[in-house]
Amino acid sequence: MAMKKVGILVGREKTFPEALIKNINERSEGSVVAEYIKLGGVRFDAPPQYDLAIDRISHEVPFYRATLKRMALEGTLVINNPFWWSADDKFFNYSLARKLGVAVPKTVLLPQKDYIQGIVSESLRNLEFPLDWQAIVDYVGFPAFMKPFDGGGWKNVSKVNSIEELIAEYDKTGTLCMTLQESVEFDQFVRCYCIGQEEVMIMAYDPRKPYLSGEQYVYDPNYLSPELTARVVHDVRTLCSALGYDINTVEFAIKDGVPYAIDFMNPAPDAELQSVGPFYHEWVTEAVTSLVFKRLNERVEQARYRWDAFLNPPPARTEAVASAAEQKSRTVTPKPTSQKRGTTKSRTSKKDQAKEATT
Repeated sequence: MAMKKVGILVGREKTFPEALIKNINERSEGSVVAEYIKLGGVRFDAPPQYDLAIDRISHEVPFYRATLKRMALEGTLVINNPFWWSADDKFFNYSLARKLGVAVPKTVLLPQKDYIQGIVSESLRNLEFPLDWQAIVDYVGFPAFMKPFDGGGWKNVSKVNSIEELIAEYDKTGTLCMTLQESVEFDQFVRCYCIGQEEVMIMAYDPRKPYLSGEQYVYDPNYLSPELTARVVHDVRTLCSALGYDINTVEFAIKDGVPYAIDFMNPAPDAELQSVGPFYHEWVTEAVTSLVFKRLNERVEQARYRWDAFLNPPPARTEAVASAAEQKSRTVTPKPTSQKRGTTKSRTSKKDQAKEATT
């Protein structure tokens, strides 16, 4: 039986990809090898090198994004799906969440302040000018957050408390397309891992604390009530299923018992040991490892060369071989592991899943 290959594409993070590679290699007992991907010039007709690739950085590097889409064309399963991520944005996600019955803060999409060279006033005849700032703030209210419609990592985010502050911050945004969003002055805040659109871990989280301070994530099994836990788990799964993400985090600002989803487009979420701590680091490593083996075990089907097929591939993948004639369906069985603290079983009742997900 030929060995399957898993490639990891990473940025600056170290502990999570290293732990993931180690975990996959140990559990496979020689049937799978996981390693870092190495890329140079990518030929458009090169045969696939990996059965599965895990993407942690292509949102920042267009070369990586184009490469991963090409790999998917050749039959490599990419987690997360680069076609979904290429088409996604946070403003659409807020609108989608509302349609799905998930609570979200009031949000307005703003026209850009500046435009690339070649866009002149005649190019923008459809825009209202000047903007009716008063109508916008009457709808959203203060305080409010202004943030990019498709950004991440808390970059270019500002909190404003008046129309004067809003316009001053807006004037600094350049060509970025921004949203203005109602600020939820929360009683509780959680960040939730969702792996495989099913496994959920709720983490007590304080976004006001500095990154790597050791104070952002708190392990507290009783942080949310059972009723609130069940709602959060349901909303997390609903959002990740609708968005097609196999790895994601969803953040909720909780006010008066209502969880408002404020950020749920994080397909390369933080999993570094120093940041999230040992408990959550171990949990997400185990969960992603299990997801890798689950995806590798899916039956092979012939590819359909249509954009919609890449957005919604069947639960089956082609092998990383040079030609379709060489493709075979093979099963990889991971090494059995004991149920460690921080892992969840894949077959439990909804009540038990909610209980396991609470932290």
